Amino acid sequence: MTGATESTPGRVVAVVPVVNAANALTALRLVLVPVFAASVVVSGMTHSGWRMAACLIFAVASATDLVDGWIARRFGLVTSVGKVADPIADKALTGAALVLLSWYDQLPWWVTALILVRELGITGLRFWVIRHGVIAASRGGKVKTALQVLAIAWYLWPMPEALAAVGPWIMGAAVLVTVATGFDYIAQALRLRRPR
Repeated sequence: MTGATESTPGRVVAVVPVVNAANALTALRLVLVPVFAASVVVSGMTHSGWRMAACLIFAVASATDLVDGWIARRFGLVTSVGKVADPIADKALTGAALVLLSWYDQLPWWVTALILVRELGITGLRFWVIRHGVIAASRGGKVKTALQVLAIAWYLWPMPEALAAVGPWIMGAAVLVTVATGFDYIAQALRLRRPR
């Protein structure tokens, strides 16, 4: 007996670097927000070319939200920075688009206010329950996001008058799903906070 103790190997925890592909896409989305906003302002929602440019920038920025989440989950690149930055980038992009559409009289202000209050409220709820559990994005939440992105893109693109009339119907569907999923998330938060 030598007096040496046998050490048990500890569990190896992989350290995920903050600088990774998923976070880079989130950062790109944040960078594209002012570029998108500037394009809308330059267009004044009257210049077709700039409206198309703004719509394409918005579409690319929105696509990065899908891709960065997939990359983070697929390759185990989820970081604390990404968890915070991703929703901030989403809210900044959607918020900028809605406010600008209302500013240029394309969208009623009450629609913008309703969606933004819901989005900020759910983000606050997620932080409120974070020690008790995670409110995961539901299928309804994904439908809500898809409808919002489609509606905003529809408003941005210089559509012929007949097609432009479809935009408010898409936005109406987005508002309904936004409100419905908001109540669902509130119910989830209350269940998580309920004493066990």
